[in-house]
Amino acid sequence: MPMQEKAPRPESLAGFEFTPWPKTARLFRDIVITEKLDGTNAAIHIGEDGRIAAQSRNRLITPEHDNYGFARWVQDNAADLAYILGPGLHFGEFWGQGIARKYGQDRKRFSLFNTERWFKTGDDGLDSMVTRAGDTLLGIDGIIGAVPVLYSGVFDETEIRQQLYYLQVGGSKAAPGFMNPEGICIFHTQTRQVMKVTLDANDAGKWEAVA
Repeated sequence: MPMQEKAPRPESLAGFEFTPWPKTARLFRDIVITEKLDGTNAAIHIGEDGRIAAQSRNRLITPEHDNYGFARWVQDNAADLAYILGPGLHFGEFWGQGIARKYGQDRKRFSLFNTERWFKTGDDGLDSMVTRAGDTLLGIDGIIGAVPVLYSGVFDETEIRQQLYYLQVGGSKAAPGFMNPEGICIFHTQTRQVMKVTLDANDAGKWEAVA
């Protein structure tokens, strides 16, 4: 069948560009619910050449211009972090001693958001970030890890509410015994989006809670 030739563009459409409606995602696909930690957003850059850098939510940081000591911590543990995480950009929460809720901790910890990447094994079925962490003091002491997974499965509003309730009455999974957790994050695997539900002020935004 011969291909249909592209219709000539009428002068009346000059200056306009066709914009398609984006594909609509399906809600009832897999989600991952994790505990939302109240620390400071952070990330570690690791280059293919082994170079390493740190960032806060808004900027690249250095030990001289730091954010809660994260850049200094990254620099001091650069070799172990490069070994554990490998090349890439690794987002997480830097939390614990002296940061936001503190969680009753006597030290700071870094918890990665991408739980799938943390546990994913290589072709041998054994090597992973979590197993490599176990070779270092960072992993042995629980200084580096992933945010706790509370549920993984098909989207279910009842499950979301239930996990939020479990946190409220049972306390933090990241810091057992700490009874004032912040809330949960829901990662929707099809849209690759993360949403949150907090326990503070019935999930009101910070500006609403203050008002």
